[in-house]
Amino acid sequence: MPDMNLQRLTVTAEGHVARVTLNRPDVRNAFDEATIVELTAAFRALADDASVRVIVLAANGPAFCAGADLNWMKRMADYSDAENRADALGLATMLNAIHTCNKPVIARVQGDAYAGGMGLVAVADIAITADSAHFCLSEAKLGLIPATIAPYVIRAIGARASHRYFVTAERIDAAEALRIGLVHQVVTAEDLDATVDAVAAAIAANSPNAVRECKQLVVDLADKPIDDTLISDTADRIARIRASDEGRDGVRSFLEKRKPSWLA
Repeated sequence: MPDMNLQRLTVTAEGHVARVTLNRPDVRNAFDEATIVELTAAFRALADDASVRVIVLAANGPAFCAGADLNWMKRMADYSDAENRADALGLATMLNAIHTCNKPVIARVQGDAYAGGMGLVAVADIAITADSAHFCLSEAKLGLIPATIAPYVIRAIGARASHRYFVTAERIDAAEALRIGLVHQVVTAEDLDATVDAVAAAIAANSPNAVRECKQLVVDLADKPIDDTLISDTADRIARIRASDEGRDGVRSFLEKRKPSWLA
């Protein structure tokens, strides 16, 4: 794993599982310019690390992420139009770095996720939350809009739920987050780590190449019309993966009742 000089995060690895942890519990893990830069760098570095097969996005303290840091917001009040756009583009770039990371990302949500924090949940491939956590798209209360996180939140919860929660800025509980599709699973706080670890282990046991291709498959095919072009594309993809080294070894190992090369 690459050596990174981080002040706002910690990055650790055990086996094939890396953990990126927001580490500003005193401000409820709210992010500022430095946090955005570090998250972007961390996910890009882990994407290039062949030893890493899955990434857990976690946080220390009672809150997962409260959105924007208050001091950062104070500085933004004096920004020019150009400075505001550059600042917003940094946030948008960070979210996309997580969303497009070639390793599956699991959000381990141990506490409240507000505004941009809800965006961090939405960009993850899998989100598992403690039943005590709450979620809120609070931007409209401040005269703002959830613009940079919107593409990911809308994909996660759909346009119908977005119409409501973007404009009401109401707080929802973990059960409602599950119902609208923001999170995949709700567990007790005591069971959170064991559940996240089990999902991460299941991913790490699969073919790294197949996992990367599966993630890309969803990105490329979501909402596409099922036409001749798409049918041909899917046939090409399965043909390529069958002919790949891991594809060939995976099938052989199954028939020969042995472990595949990536578990050897």
